[in-house]
Amino acid sequence: QVQLVESGGGSVQAGGSLRLSCVASGYTPSNYCMGWFRQAPGKERDGVAALYTNTENTYYAEAVKERFTISRDNKKNTLYLQMNSMKPEDTAMYYCAAAPSLGFWGCIDRMKEDEYNYWGQGTQVTVSS
Repeated sequence: QVQLVESGGGSVQAGGSLRLSCVASGYTPSNYCMGWFRQAPGKERDGVAALYTNTENTYYAEAVKERFTISRDNKKNTLYLQMNSMKPEDTAMYYCAAAPSLGFWGCIDRMKEDEYNYWGQGTQVTVSS
């Protein structure tokens, strides 16, 4: 079992920045896939960014490329999402997720919700214009 707890959400004006954190506990493999999803009201949950731990390899959705950066502090077992140049359309509930069974190529090639086994409770991000 993997437990995930997010923090760092809040309200920001367009053009501003936020950093989300996700602390993982419980059984975590040496190398596995972790990512961030988001869900806006009335919309499906979409993948935002993912990384395969202990590598430099990442995946980003087109909508956030060049603005968001996913990273991980291995010592703290914490996943981050640095969000810059934020837009009102970034407003959503953001979820941290882990996919211990997903291989390297699956992790950096795509983000499918049903491939992630463990989820945090979510943290709200609101961007005003």
